[in-house]
Order: sequence, then structure tokens, then C-alpha cells
Amino acid sequence: MRFPYWRIGVFIAAAIWPLLWLYQALEDSLGPDPGKVLVDRLGLGTLILLLITLSMTPLQKLTGWAGWIAVRRQLGLWCFAYVALHLGSYLAFILGFDWSQLAIELRKRPYIIVGALGFLGLLALAVTSNRSSQRRLGVRWKKLHRLVYVILGLGLLHMLWIVRADLEEWAIYAFIGGVLMVLRIPLVVRRIPRLKAGKAICKKSEING
Repeated sequence: MRFPYWRIGVFIAAAIWPLLWLYQALEDSLGPDPGKVLVDRLGLGTLILLLITLSMTPLQKLTGWAGWIAVRRQLGLWCFAYVALHLGSYLAFILGFDWSQLAIELRKRPYIIVGALGFLGLLALAVTSNRSSQRRLGVRWKKLHRLVYVILGLGLLHMLWIVRADLEEWAIYAFIGGVLMVLRIPLVVRRIPRLKAGKAICKKSEING
């Protein structure tokens, strides 16, 4: 396995936050409604991990280091783990597993439907993230995994619907997401290696000078 310490470090960094939040909830340090805080933090954690996952390819192109791509799949699976915990926490702490209440919530809060679509998208990507699925699906695998861009849009819309009164934090995530999308435009992608090559030329010139 390449980059074992890097992979382990990423695993620990992703795993520690839910454990920390659970510990805080058990210690009654998340305020009067710890269940809602857990739901919110796991949802935001999913969005942040999704943005980090999408940044791996641009970082690899900019730096030439293969370690970014080496942890991309792991980060994608962590996205699904977080969103599964987010959904589970919502069902447990907000609905109390009262399924009759779910229909009422869907009518009152349609952003839940948007979040559910994002969950299903991440589920599809997680199930097909293995090499066996890559071989079986062939070229369709890449087309399927472009669904991640739709999932990002759904995640941002889900968050926007929830934080309508305070858009500053949402705008930061939306801006980062927009930059990551721009870095996937073919014209921009073609220029990224040139930027890296330009840096190498500059360094060579400094040495020779």
C-alpha cells in the first residue's frame, strides 16, 4: 500500500470528529439540544468532506504528488459515513423514529427531500467505489461518478435552505465549491500543468542565475 502513514493520518483525522462530538454529547457540553447539534455538525461535516474530496484531483495536478489521489476514495467513503450518521441522527434525535412524523416533516421542510437525494447519490458512489465496480461498469463508471457534482449542488442547496437567515458561512462553502468546479473546466485543466511547469522553469532559472 502506497503512502501508508498518510492514509492512516487521513483516517484518524476523519474518524476523530464524530467520536469527539459523541463524547461532548455524553458530557452534556453540546447545549440543551445535543441531538440537533449532532445532526447539524454531521451534516456540515459531510459537506466539508465532500469539498475536500473534490479538491484532491486539482491538488494532484498542481503539485504532482500522487498522495492526494491515494486518499480520494477513502475520503469519499468517509463522506458517505458522515451522511449516514447525519441521517441516522436525524431519525433518532429529531423524529425519535416516529415514521408517521416523517411525512409531516417532508411537507413542512422540503429541504429534507433534497438531503435524501444527496444521500442516495453518495450511497450509489460508495457502493460502486471499488475496483470490481470500475471493471464491471467500464466507461459508465466515470459517468456515474460525475454524479458527485450534482451531489455537491444538492448539499449546498440543502444547507442554504436551512441557514437562510445567515448566509455568510454558506457563501464560503459555495465559493469553494464554485472554484473546484471551475478547476474541472477543460480549458482550465489544460492550464494547470503549465502552472506547475512554469514553477519548475522559475526554479531552474533561479538556480542558473
